[in-house]
Amino acid sequence: MRNRYSEKPKNFSHTINRLLSYLSKDIILIIFAGFIAVIAALMGVLTPYLAGKALTLVKYIYDGEEALVSIFSFLPLFNFVTLIIVIILTALLTSLFNYLQSFLLIGMTQRLTYKMRIDLTTKVNSLPLKFFDKYKYGDILSRITNDVDMINQTLTQSISEIFRAITLVTSILVIMFLMSWELALITTGSVIISLIVAGIFVKISQKYFVRAAKSTGDMTGHVEEVFHGHQVVKIYNYQDKALAEFETLNDEIFDSSFKSQFISSIMFPVQFFFTNLAYIGIGVIGGYLLIKGQIEVGFILTYVLYARQVGQPIQTIGQTASVLQQTSAAAERIFFIMDQKEEDDESNKKLLLPNIKGKVEFDNLQFSYIKDKPVIKGFTAKVKPGDMVAIVGPTGAGKTTIVNLLMRFYELDDGDIKIDDISIKDMKRTEVRDKFGMVLQDTWIFEGSIYENIVYGSNGKTYEDVEKATKNAMTHHFIHSLPNGYDFILKEDGENISQGQRQLITISRAMLADKPMLILDEATSSVDTRTEILIQKAMDKLMKGRTSFVIAHRLSTIRNADVIFVVRDGNIIESGNHDALIEKDGFYAELYNSQFEGQEI
Repeated sequence: MRNRYSEKPKNFSHTINRLLSYLSKDIILIIFAGFIAVIAALMGVLTPYLAGKALTLVKYIYDGEEALVSIFSFLPLFNFVTLIIVIILTALLTSLFNYLQSFLLIGMTQRLTYKMRIDLTTKVNSLPLKFFDKYKYGDILSRITNDVDMINQTLTQSISEIFRAITLVTSILVIMFLMSWELALITTGSVIISLIVAGIFVKISQKYFVRAAKSTGDMTGHVEEVFHGHQVVKIYNYQDKALAEFETLNDEIFDSSFKSQFISSIMFPVQFFFTNLAYIGIGVIGGYLLIKGQIEVGFILTYVLYARQVGQPIQTIGQTASVLQQTSAAAERIFFIMDQKEEDDESNKKLLLPNIKGKVEFDNLQFSYIKDKPVIKGFTAKVKPGDMVAIVGPTGAGKTTIVNLLMRFYELDDGDIKIDDISIKDMKRTEVRDKFGMVLQDTWIFEGSIYENIVYGSNGKTYEDVEKATKNAMTHHFIHSLPNGYDFILKEDGENISQGQRQLITISRAMLADKPMLILDEATSSVDTRTEILIQKAMDKLMKGRTSFVIAHRLSTIRNADVIFVVRDGNIIESGNHDALIEKDGFYAELYNSQFEGQEI
């Protein structure tokens, strides 16, 4: 039940660069946000400088000297009150610019994830069915929902923080070097060591973040499987084993998440340690310079505040690097889907069958789901327009595969299928599928009203059209027996009605679609004998004048077929109508007679 495929983690910087390429259309806003970040950083670094000047003023007042100080040579002298007002205004403007920068960047990250959801959904819709045969729906769902949400949340927090941190660190270091290169070297050394530490821990933790993302996808797939088939789980008393599998997956998530978060968290106290060393160094060397009269007393306060300001964004960069590991892991899983080979683009193909007769020809079909393990081996047959064709045979003979190939759900390895002498390879997939109505053994019912489920895929149909279709499908009576009739709300998968009633709704859906050809894959397998007789009459009316392909295990339902293809091991071993095949006394006769002996086919 578990997913066993492996994912190779890509390069972190490559993945992040590819992720940020989604922001290319917002490059002007990014530049503007960067400009605002620079202004905010410059104003932010003024606060410690002004605070140092204020401390110098306090010393002047205490010493009884003139309480005026020069901030910049081109400005007049400031007294203590005026300087405090300037400090407050500077702090307010810094906060305002930081808010504006965050507002712009959050908008960009929301547009990024919005476009990513669209691209991902478009990609999934363009992938061949063989992709979904290989990967679990729960894991794909986790990538579309959990991983995109992870990117949305982390980038919303991280991009603005990165902008603010880089501009703040750069601005502070430049000013510190202009003021005193000796003290600036201490802080610069602390910054460099902190960044090296962050890089080391980021590299170590990356593989655990990737493992955590993959394990989350595996668990989502497992939960989706178990909950979807909860009745089967209970029937076979599989709860304990299902719980054991869940606990194994949960342990994997715990282990990888714990390691990734623990390793990432180590960098913060390490960075904090080097920041504290910078404070000590500034205090010692600054005190020495103060004694020698080379700096003012407020100068030391300014440098300590600058060192503190540098320490905070450095820690932010470290924290953001940790968060970006989660983002990178999620992005890798999304780009894994984005990089899958799509179905060939057929937008340039023209419609080739505006009017269809219904002639179908199968010419030496060769097909395998897994390379070198053929399922269909040289299947050849001709179907006349309007014929009812039954395809019968033991389980695994290739009956449903033939229909899937006819609908171009899969591409042939070799051979060809023609409709009205035109190869389906030359037709658009949408055109091929538009010619068929389908009723499958596995009903698909979505949460919504019965009316909405019946009109699904049929445009421009009226309420009268729906009623006519349900009456022909023998569904009208049972629908009116439900509360609110056609407005009765079905639960997901139609769990609040019987399996047979779900099948009736899907048959009504096919009748309403009124396609020129029809495919019925075990369409009456889930209804009782009395309902089957009624549906069979409706099917006879629906199939009249239409080329129809019927896959059935109940051979009594296809006695009136114009031609029956008996399939075994991927090829036709017998063909003819019911009477001819019974008279032949071959494999079909054996299958047919076994049903009346109570044997299972």
